[in-house]
Amino acid sequence: MRVLGRGRNRRSWRNGLVAGCVAVASTVLLSACIDLPSLNRPDIPEGIPPGAGVPQPYIDINAPGRTADKMREWADPISESTGIPVVSLQAYGNAAEIQRQQHPECGIAWTTLAGIAGVESKHGHYRGSSVAANGDVSPPIRGVQLDGTKGNMEIRDTDGGSLDGDSTHDRAMGPFQFIPETWKRYGVDASGDGVPDPDNIDDAALSAARYLCVSSGNDMTVAEGWEKAVRRYNNSMAYVLDVRDHANAYSINVRF
Repeated sequence: MRVLGRGRNRRSWRNGLVAGCVAVASTVLLSACIDLPSLNRPDIPEGIPPGAGVPQPYIDINAPGRTADKMREWADPISESTGIPVVSLQAYGNAAEIQRQQHPECGIAWTTLAGIAGVESKHGHYRGSSVAANGDVSPPIRGVQLDGTKGNMEIRDTDGGSLDGDSTHDRAMGPFQFIPETWKRYGVDASGDGVPDPDNIDDAALSAARYLCVSSGNDMTVAEGWEKAVRRYNNSMAYVLDVRDHANAYSINVRF
């Protein structure tokens, strides 16, 4: 697997979504202004893996309905400090906790998921989209047509347009920018409605966590595994550093 990108430092939600999306069938490794005055702003760590941040609480991941709602008390103060919307933050905590309980060997932290979603879609708020209380992102976020132009790899339609709305070429979808082929392999339901949906941030966050854990060799607690996973999400060192910086900022409750 690999992710398609142009190998440059990008801010998807500022400059337009590019093909920094998860793709299949290959084998390669994957700032907003601070609101606080600079003198009061702590230094953002630069190491990898990024800091894990405030640990998400234990929840019953098998409870009916949206289990991410159980993250509200944890998410509220972090949201206030980092600027990450509460519903999005709940999705990241929920996904990390599901992986912690089901695949503890991976060790993925919510901060990494937040870093990727911050870069890819401004936590589901790219170009005026919003995230509803159930995690649905609307209007749906779609990347550019992957037609081989402007440095993007060509990916002809793989889903008949049923997922991404394009029956000619594939497009990246949702707050985590999955392409259809990868979504069909890794997409899962985490919102409790029984339907895996790339435009639901709960579903997309857990699907991304699953993809990253597999891509890392199931160990994101070490630098090699973490970098390998993020490079497979987008094979660009500039992208890796962008995600790292976002995630490390969130780990110390700083806006990025």
